Amino acid sequence: MQSVLDYLKKNRRQSIDQLCQYVRFASVSAQTEHKGDMVACAEWLVAHCREIGLETRLCKTARHPIVLARTPRIKGARKKHFVVYGHYDVQPPEPFELWHSPPFEPRIHKNALYARGASDNKGQNLAHLKAVEAYLKTGVELPCDITFVIEGEEEVGSGSLETFLKERASELRCEGVVISDTGMPAAGLPALTYALRGIASYELIVRGPSRDLHSGIFGGSVDNPAMALAQILAQLRDKDGRVTIPGFYDDVEEMSAFERAQFKRLPASEREYRKFLGVPRLFGEKGYSFLEQRSARPTLEINGLTSGYQGEGSKTIVPAWARAKITTRLVPTQDPAKIARAFRAYLKKICPPTVRLEIKSGHGAVPYIMSPRDVKAQAGVRALESAFGVAPVLIREGGSIPIVNQFKQQLRADSLLLGLALPDDNAHSPNEKFDLGCFEKGQVMSAHLWQELGKI
Repeated sequence: MQSVLDYLKKNRRQSIDQLCQYVRFASVSAQTEHKGDMVACAEWLVAHCREIGLETRLCKTARHPIVLARTPRIKGARKKHFVVYGHYDVQPPEPFELWHSPPFEPRIHKNALYARGASDNKGQNLAHLKAVEAYLKTGVELPCDITFVIEGEEEVGSGSLETFLKERASELRCEGVVISDTGMPAAGLPALTYALRGIASYELIVRGPSRDLHSGIFGGSVDNPAMALAQILAQLRDKDGRVTIPGFYDDVEEMSAFERAQFKRLPASEREYRKFLGVPRLFGEKGYSFLEQRSARPTLEINGLTSGYQGEGSKTIVPAWARAKITTRLVPTQDPAKIARAFRAYLKKICPPTVRLEIKSGHGAVPYIMSPRDVKAQAGVRALESAFGVAPVLIREGGSIPIVNQFKQQLRADSLLLGLALPDDNAHSPNEKFDLGCFEKGQVMSAHLWQELGKI
């Protein structure tokens, strides 16, 4: 192992230079004008994987290509097989005017690399590639067989990857999937994420008159869709922050004392959190800390709300319609389909008869959880501690990574979520960055991880 670690240290500057090359690609999967950048980025990955000694293929899909790279197999050897998942596509960089430097021109400042995709997810998946490179270049035998699956559609729903997994399930069948696409609660405090919230999304449309009406001539004789929608939405949450949909909490399992103790280890204060968010006071479900509220409790949020005239000046109308976009974040063991049925039934019950309500369902994903006491999870904990020098915390993540459920379903494998991003890395926001200390220690963590997983 020492020669592997020495290699990583010796080649630190080269690794940073290669990360700079990687983030220069404007691999924005959501925008068709960047289709050429997507292909170019995938081809760069293929060339890089081959250069470090991986058997690599560029797999075409209906949309953006997937890079499949695997460590050389030793004939007759029986090793545990693991998949490392990552994505090379990035979020759109707009608004450009809020960036302190061009989003696809990497800038290093205070030991952090600023560029779109630096932490989400190019820097994190490159850390794993660098660790495997260290083994291959030094001739140290890897204790595990490893296959990298790096896709180009994570930011737009991973549609092609679902088909890819179904078609290659036997080839990719593995003991577990390693993913670094989550975060650490603070610099120097690593974390293993053992649970993710699920999601169910909806769009509500309240329709009233057949057209916008003059509010002076017709107002008072017809219900206002914007007002009706506001009254409906106001009934979805009570003053204590609890969702009022009947049955919403029926399948929610309370956290164990062990889990709540892990939350108390996190270095965060309500005052600092409030200041970071820029709000006068925090609000959430009573009986839980803000950390538990944002990651271990279910929520209902209004994501968008519009109706009537939005232009300059006034236009005195009763609007013909009003619209709201809503998501519910769900925790184990809530079922998105069951929640959707309860949501629809409750809305139909509280909708006034003076308007028509249309409910559209959007994307969804079931919650994910694995036992933090699982042998693979504990191997991840040991690898994190070896790299960072402190015992990691075990956390739940408030966001959703829908593809982990596909890994569970298609490959019958749990996912080890070993995030390297910091809370202020600005993922999906202007001035995204990746701490180069986390990049370096992430490589060391990955190098130790294969030793630990090889023992189980």
